[in-house]
Amino acid sequence: MNSKSLPAAVLLVVPVLASCTAPGASTPPADAAKETAPAAAPEFFLLRPEVEKAYGYTHAVRIGHDIKISGAVSMDDKGNPTAVGNLEQQMKNAYSDLDKVLKHYGCTFDDVIVENVYTTNMAEFLKASAYRATLYKKQFPTGTWLEVKGLALPEFMIEIELEARMPSR
Repeated sequence: MNSKSLPAAVLLVVPVLASCTAPGASTPPADAAKETAPAAAPEFFLLRPEVEKAYGYTHAVRIGHDIKISGAVSMDDKGNPTAVGNLEQQMKNAYSDLDKVLKHYGCTFDDVIVENVYTTNMAEFLKASAYRATLYKKQFPTGTWLEVKGLALPEFMIEIELEARMPSR
């Protein structure tokens, strides 16, 4: 059958398997991984339970050694924006909340592997971004910085999300 005979609404999806195995290394069969490593149940963490329930999100979830942390913004415990109009202080407030989440899991910023920053004013963020060097003592994580039109509330000027890997103990 050629592509001209397919209906316009048909979409062909072909699964692609990716591997992070080094060239020349052998990969264990998929069944072997299932037998040796039990599936880790997600552990959810709410930094501000009432606010997070009201907005419908969880601030962080840990699965095994991996931690995904929702974007942090500058807000008080009732969800009200703080440091309105001051991007640098909003950034510091967001990092303060992120530090609390990392500490909950026994981590520091040096355990962060991905940092994504969303800001409504990239020029201001770039001026204040040197502050990050006070947090990341060993190395900076991978990540993306994006200027966006808006965030959840118009007073928010920056939102920072992280992914971390718990250190082996």
